[in-house]
Amino acid sequence: MDTSDFDYALPPELIAQAPLAERDASRLLVLDRGSGALAHRRFTDFPELVAPGDLVVVNDSRVIPARLKPRRPGGGSAEVLLVSREAGGTWRALVRPGARIRPGATLALGEDAIEVLATLPGGQRRVRLASRGGESDDAILARHGQVPLPPYITREPEAADRDRYQTIYAAPPGSVAAPTAGLHFTRATLARLAARGARVARLTLHVGPGTFRPVRAADPARHRLESEAFEVPEAVARAVAETRSAGGRLWAVGTTVTRALESQAEPDGTVHPGAGATSLFIRPGHTFRVVDHLVTNFHLPRSTLLMLVAAFAGRERVLAAYGEAIRMRYRFYSYGDAMLIL
Repeated sequence: MDTSDFDYALPPELIAQAPLAERDASRLLVLDRGSGALAHRRFTDFPELVAPGDLVVVNDSRVIPARLKPRRPGGGSAEVLLVSREAGGTWRALVRPGARIRPGATLALGEDAIEVLATLPGGQRRVRLASRGGESDDAILARHGQVPLPPYITREPEAADRDRYQTIYAAPPGSVAAPTAGLHFTRATLARLAARGARVARLTLHVGPGTFRPVRAADPARHRLESEAFEVPEAVARAVAETRSAGGRLWAVGTTVTRALESQAEPDGTVHPGAGATSLFIRPGHTFRVVDHLVTNFHLPRSTLLMLVAAFAGRERVLAAYGEAIRMRYRFYSYGDAMLIL
């Protein structure tokens, strides 16, 4: 297996630069991984595909306004992307221009500041947010932070992105990228699932910036996925067990849900509750223990996310489905259309 096996050509105009007016108006490409058959649906059709007694698991992590644009001591511009919160009131962060911002520097955010404390492995920095009025980090981010839209969205963030680059059920803050498969869900979607007798359970995985990084090694096995914090609550583990016992199916909404569940699963499909960090890199050859069906968006070439989807449905079938999506002018990536793998 070579990383180039997960490449494909995407016309740039198919990269969605903004969300649709309605979340559930997205198109839904349905792939039967057993036969390879494809069907073109709308996301509004999703609830009717879920059987009574099935379990739909979503990621309820909330995206934080993690992108900051301070000024350097000499007056030049800078950009800081907060990656994860650390103990002691500090953050891991990506800083640009990295060569000009060294430990000891203080970057100005109006009356507030970002103190650069140390250089970390992988080019990250340890930073501290400082408010002249002694306010919390959350208050500083609310005042100065921007929605961390992914790099393939070339416009500046707008006020509407604070709502739309966020799932409707987002709760604990911590992600710097949205769990995008969940962006299609509406309250009506959840209500229709409940009316059909399906259950919805929530776990948390805080998405880091590594989700956008392509695999650069020729051999995917040499790629190291950055760890991400997650929690699988007792209620989710219990719901999985009850669904399995009753003969129901588990629907994972997104690659993040898949990784969290598979990280906590025994070979027999038992899911243990717990919290921690996972760097599980799912690629072809992985034996899935829990997930029966996968809701996902379309992913970047050579990405770990595309490799996970290929592991679930087969590389050739996934790339053939992507080719059909391109031919049919589907919208790709975070604000794009959805794919359902049965």
